[in-house]
Amino acid sequence: MEGSRPVKPGSSTCLWLGLVSVAVAFLCTEARTTPSPPLSPGNETCKGTSKCQSGIILPIWYPEDPSMGDKIARVIVYFVALIYMFLGVSIIADRFMAAIEVITSQEKEIVIKRPNGETTTTTIRIWNETVSNLTLMALGSSAPEILLSVIEVCGHEFKAGELGPSTIVGSAAFNMFVIIGLCVSVIPQGEVRKVKHLRVFFVTAGWSIFAYIWLYMILAVFSPNEVHIWEGLVTLAFFPICVVLAWVADRRLLFYKFMHKKYRAEKHRQVIIETETERSKGIEMDGKMVNSHFMDGGAGSNLIGLIENKEVDESRRDMIRILKDLKQKHPEKELDQLVEMANYYALSHQQKSRAFYRIQATRMMTGAGNILKKHVAEQAKKSASVQEVHVEEPEEYVSRIAFEPAAYQCLENCGAAILTITRKGGDINKTIYVDYKTEDGSANAGADYEFTEGTVVFKPGEMIKEINIGIIDDDIFEEDEHFFVRLGNLRVLETEDEVLSANSLPYPKAMLGFPAVATVTILDDDHSGIFTFESNSVHVSESIGIMEVKVLRTSGARGTVIVPYRTVEGLAKGGGEDFEDTYGELEFKNDETCKYIHVKVIDDEEYEKNKNFFLELAEPRMVDMSLQKVEEEATSDVPERKLTSDEEEAKRIAEMGKPVLGEHSKLEVIIEESYEFKSTVDKLIKKTNLALVVGTNSWRDQFMEAITVSAGDEDEDDTGEERLPSCFDYVMHFLTVFWKVLFACVPPTDYMNGWACFIISIIIIGLLTAVIGDLASHFGCTIGLKDSVTAVVFVALGTSVPDTFASKVAAVQDTYADASIGNVTGSNAVNVFLGIGMAWSVAAIYWQMKGKTFVVEAGSLAFSVTLFTIFAFLAISVLLYRRRAHIGGELGGPRGHRLATSGFFFSLWFLYILFSSLEAYCHIEGF
Repeated sequence: MEGSRPVKPGSSTCLWLGLVSVAVAFLCTEARTTPSPPLSPGNETCKGTSKCQSGIILPIWYPEDPSMGDKIARVIVYFVALIYMFLGVSIIADRFMAAIEVITSQEKEIVIKRPNGETTTTTIRIWNETVSNLTLMALGSSAPEILLSVIEVCGHEFKAGELGPSTIVGSAAFNMFVIIGLCVSVIPQGEVRKVKHLRVFFVTAGWSIFAYIWLYMILAVFSPNEVHIWEGLVTLAFFPICVVLAWVADRRLLFYKFMHKKYRAEKHRQVIIETETERSKGIEMDGKMVNSHFMDGGAGSNLIGLIENKEVDESRRDMIRILKDLKQKHPEKELDQLVEMANYYALSHQQKSRAFYRIQATRMMTGAGNILKKHVAEQAKKSASVQEVHVEEPEEYVSRIAFEPAAYQCLENCGAAILTITRKGGDINKTIYVDYKTEDGSANAGADYEFTEGTVVFKPGEMIKEINIGIIDDDIFEEDEHFFVRLGNLRVLETEDEVLSANSLPYPKAMLGFPAVATVTILDDDHSGIFTFESNSVHVSESIGIMEVKVLRTSGARGTVIVPYRTVEGLAKGGGEDFEDTYGELEFKNDETCKYIHVKVIDDEEYEKNKNFFLELAEPRMVDMSLQKVEEEATSDVPERKLTSDEEEAKRIAEMGKPVLGEHSKLEVIIEESYEFKSTVDKLIKKTNLALVVGTNSWRDQFMEAITVSAGDEDEDDTGEERLPSCFDYVMHFLTVFWKVLFACVPPTDYMNGWACFIISIIIIGLLTAVIGDLASHFGCTIGLKDSVTAVVFVALGTSVPDTFASKVAAVQDTYADASIGNVTGSNAVNVFLGIGMAWSVAAIYWQMKGKTFVVEAGSLAFSVTLFTIFAFLAISVLLYRRRAHIGGELGGPRGHRLATSGFFFSLWFLYILFSSLEAYCHIEGF
């Protein structure tokens, strides 16, 4: 129903998962009290007891055998404390992920060599997306599980525990089955989401299954119930190998470099597959086309840079498209408003990292609000406050005397040149004297102009004065000439009888400004003129609209002259594509020295543009018939009659006075991108860096954010209005405000490029994880659950709830499925390689130094690993099946397929925890 308020994200899912967890706990408790049939004594873990033991940090709660009422009270306390600690871990993990987002968003400038030999500088991210997802991003989302495994081993005298490894396997099962099953069903009706980086998904999916097969081989094949040093180190070494192979697949290196691949639909099975083809015009690379010449010759080594540059160009094109669309929809909006709207639209629709979705989910869950909305609102307030600040120009206490303008032109027959002197600033009630004097340039005093000197007096209140310089006219053809007029000897009238130099005053009250020298150019009027452009080329912005080109008439201005002109195409095309075709004639009247040609330039808002066209002047012709007749008679070839001396002189004079084209008769017009538009796009691209959204730059901002409650509905409309927080937002804020304020003490992400926040956050996560491990162990033993069951059911769920919300939001908002399910497989593999690899390597080395071996009972762990591996293989097979044409992608699709897939995945998780629990209590036989 349209008017109804949407349900909080994941609230129904959280309720469902809670009910399932309670049901499983009940079943496990019943399983513990029900006598189990006699089984072969292969599972050594069956012999264990549920007696509570001291934790790493928390001691045992005495007495050890409480009454039923006390036991129920303890269970409630442990359970509530466990949930509260999970909230704390989620909030500090928010800070941790923000640091990771800032670190992986670092950029650098590279120089790209284009196929045509040109070079361009562009900005790219230092971190590869695949590498960051498998390293820092995976570490951020799985830090509690990894640290719990390491801390448990190190805190229990390097003896193997069940809580850490079982949490890793249980969390992997939850991620693979529940999160992906949920993401399949939350896609809007009629939409699908596909994995974009399919090669990377194949690599990480393969490694995620191999990781648990390898874990089983360590426990039950290579050295049953023992772990040697080489097994732990090899497990740890698989992590960088997995990252490198995923990066190779992402970049098409090694053998990918020599194969041109394309995706096609196989006719019989209708599955989208990748095939190797002959060399074609281009290859598909994760949805982008890369021209084949990128792979040829020396350009092959530049492939990565070209691809990265292509991705940068694509983001620019997207930003340009957004701006154009918004301009069409909102023509009444100012540019600043359009920029803010485009910023929010780009932030909302761009592909985001898993860290962002994790942060967004945590903050909305804890009443901190929608970070995108808050960021855009803060930016709008900042820009509004900047606009409201009016910078007042400082009052000028000194009067400045100068020419305005600095250059003057006049015809030889003008009689006199009029120059303007102005007074600006200072006390206008003062009387100021300033001398002026002419100086020769190419023009000579007495022959071309009259030598002039004098004094100008600015009386109180007078701001402008004019001086006249006489110009001498003659009938001699000559080049345009110039002379100078210089100001000097500035004085200020202090009293009625005392005139002081400006320099002699205690502080200057007047001074010569700029320019203090004016240039006067005398244009010869005895010639019809030389017609030329000002230069041979000119650069214009495509946003100029109508460009104005000046045509000069120099060395004479006698008579009326017609000058034809036209535009000629170059790389820029006429006909309205890049410019409007223009042609016509300029008519210079007698004594007229300047005309303008107007050409319309089309603004197609390109980020980079460098196209040219030409403006040509044709031969000028006289319009004055008497002069034209003399010219024609003088230039006509009449062999029958010999010219007289007077006619020879007339012919020579006519030739000298004939209008001609000058040096620059052809002008190259180079159309470039709009600087304003380009800078706007660049600013937008920088503002859409998610590190600016999730990062902080001061402790003040962090504490203000910690104590502020905001609306947390991500389905909020795009009106730009901030909604009031709901009751749920206030409750969650009240419950988590202690953690928020406490973790506001963590260094802001701007410090040390995020590394300070990263290090402090992971230390705090380690401390909280140690407490969670003790609480979970005490909770399990109090209720009568084994650590392996507690880990699989409760700890794995608690650490994975933020990931559930994050994947749900990512599945709905993202165009592709990578952020929602693509990272699940990589995270599952990293959990084993880092969490178990580090813990078991350290323990194996410790016991080797003691002369003993590190004992790890296969038991329930080997059974859980085997069960998960089988179910994971089934799950990935279903995801690949969903890429068939009639479904279209891993997520979404027809309603029936969505429900069937989600039900199948949820059933796998339920069966996994059920069988694992039954095996732990020896109701079914394991290893």
